[in-house]
Amino acid sequence: MRHLRRAICFPTLLALAASALASSVVPRKSPEFTIVEASGKETALSSFNGKVVVIEFFFLRSPRCLRVAQTLNRLHTELGPRGFQPVGIVFGPDADVQRVTYFAGDFKLTYPLGYSRPDQVDAYLAREPREILNIPQIVVIDRAGVIRSQSGGKGGDPTLENENSLRTLIENLLAEKASPAPPKQKPAT
Repeated sequence: MRHLRRAICFPTLLALAASALASSVVPRKSPEFTIVEASGKETALSSFNGKVVVIEFFFLRSPRCLRVAQTLNRLHTELGPRGFQPVGIVFGPDADVQRVTYFAGDFKLTYPLGYSRPDQVDAYLAREPREILNIPQIVVIDRAGVIRSQSGGKGGDPTLENENSLRTLIENLLAEKASPAPPKQKPAT
C-alpha cells in the first residue's frame, strides 16, 4: 500500500512541478501588462506587438538599475527606428508619480516609464513567493509577443545587464521576421 501511494504521488508531484515551471519557461507568450505612466496614461504591453520590446522592472535607488535604464535609452536612440521599444517599470518603495516623473526628466528617458505594484510585477514575471528577487529584472520580447529571454528567476540570463550582450540579442531579434506565437503548452497529466 505504501509503495502504491508513492507511485501515485510521484507522478502528481511531477505534474505540479511541470505546470509551475511552465509559466516561467522561456520562450513563452508574454502575458498582458498595463504600463501606467506618471501622467496617468495607460498603455497595454500588447500595443507594442510587431516591435522588439525590452522591459526593465527596477528600483529607483539601485545603481545597477539606473545603469540599465541609461543603456536602454542609448539603445532606443540607436535601434528605435528599426523597431526596438524599451519600457521601464518602477516598483517597490519608490514607485510613486512624483519620483517616476522626476526620474524620467532627470535621465531624459526617450521611452515609456511607468510604475506598478510589486504583486503585479511578480505575477508578470511568474515569480514564486520564495524566489529571491534580483533587480533589475529584464524581459526581452520578440515581435510576435513571445518572451525570448529574462534576466531573473531560475535559468535567467544575467548577461542581459551587459550592453553588448543585450544589443546583440536585440539586433538578432530585429533581424527576425515576426512569426506567430508558439502554441500554449498543455499541462502535464
